[in-house]
Amino acid sequence: MPLRAILWNVPFWAALGVAILAGSSDVGHAAEPPTGAAILQQLRSFATMGSVLYVAAHPDDENTQVITYLARGRGYRTAYLSLTRGDGGQNLLGPQLGEALGVARTQELLAARRLDGGRQYFTRAKDFGYSKNAEETLSVWDRQAVLGDIVRVIREFRPDVIITRFSPKPAPTHGHHTASAVLAVEAFRLAADPTAFPEQLRALSPWQARRIVHNVGL
Repeated sequence: MPLRAILWNVPFWAALGVAILAGSSDVGHAAEPPTGAAILQQLRSFATMGSVLYVAAHPDDENTQVITYLARGRGYRTAYLSLTRGDGGQNLLGPQLGEALGVARTQELLAARRLDGGRQYFTRAKDFGYSKNAEETLSVWDRQAVLGDIVRVIREFRPDVIITRFSPKPAPTHGHHTASAVLAVEAFRLAADPTAFPEQLRALSPWQARRIVHNVGL
């Protein structure tokens, strides 16, 4: 069975396909550093119009099968935006905790992107450990600063489609997860608004992604 048939439902793929096939004028780089495989992927991307930004809260929240399929299978410019660097998590494999763990997990994500062909972005959001809900998370994070970081990534990467790993609706899950989707939905609108974070517009331009969808599969 094709990978896309097992990852998402039909409405998701319909929205993604319509958005990407509508076209994008921005065709850029894939994985870094420019290994032979990365250069080959960049050459393939010249014949493919489309870009996708995947958004979640932590290292390991991303669906690497999806990123691989989109970047290497379909040739779309693809990136993962992890709001945190995972420094508040547990470590069963080594002694690193706190900031040292955040550094280790950052390197893990960069290595993963070299394999799956995506780019990697972060925000300044701090992983402060388990949070009961999005409201608690957003009361600890500097909401406006993190929102501005997401808007900046959207304006810089210029995706046609944004995928959130989690739903913005309240659910019995980690508050960071829900908050990542809440902020992504808000940034989806604000990135196109020239009055939002106008200081960014000295170097960037407003950008309206065509769709924002929720990865409801594996």
